[in-house]
Amino acid sequence: MNARILSFLCEVTGLMVSLVLLSGCSSAPKHDPEFAPAMPVVAASEEEQSAPTGGIYKAGDEIILYEDTKARRIGDTITIRLAEKTQASKSAKTDSSRSQETTLKNPTIYGTTPQFNTPGIIPLATNTGNSLETSLSSSHAFAGSGSSSQSNSLTGDITVTVSDVLPNGNLVVRGEKRLNFNEGNEYIKIAGIVRPQDIGPNNTVLSTKLADATIIYNGDGTIADANKMGWLARFFIGVISPF
Repeated sequence: MNARILSFLCEVTGLMVSLVLLSGCSSAPKHDPEFAPAMPVVAASEEEQSAPTGGIYKAGDEIILYEDTKARRIGDTITIRLAEKTQASKSAKTDSSRSQETTLKNPTIYGTTPQFNTPGIIPLATNTGNSLETSLSSSHAFAGSGSSSQSNSLTGDITVTVSDVLPNGNLVVRGEKRLNFNEGNEYIKIAGIVRPQDIGPNNTVLSTKLADATIIYNGDGTIADANKMGWLARFFIGVISPF
């Protein structure tokens, strides 16, 4: 029996050591398929033109000297300058009260007020002089208040690719930046629609100019896990908790 217990303890210890070693390893950043870069679309005619013909000059290899470097085709890159800053505050206060009182006096019947006796707590004793007079009263009060404030700021640059060109010329862009640190990974993901007129000469555009913008900044790893609330604590503050 002692040998079995010792073997079991050794297996449990080995398993715990393995879990600790695995938790200490920092995994590589993961790619999100929804924000994957878009590749340029090559038409069949361009593929035929790029075939070797033996000539010095070939169609498709020309250099356009008077064309700017702004993104306009699928697969082109464009730099988004993050300039997000939000601030919101909210407060609420509620007060309510209600009181009610009802009194029924002893009626008069044929010039007399009815009275009756009721048995008392002590055996053979009675409570004398009782009447039909009744009085009811109630009072309710409620007071509640709450306030909330939030401030966020996100700055930096992220270069994304053009994933689609809409019929009106607007560009659909998407992309992500993955950063690996000692204790985890950081992800910046962005997607939206850009007007060509909002693109600067250096092929940059402010994030405030993005239409239907999706900006995600999150992470994983040891530091991110430390900032998460445990499942038991989430249960006690959740909507299903009766406390």
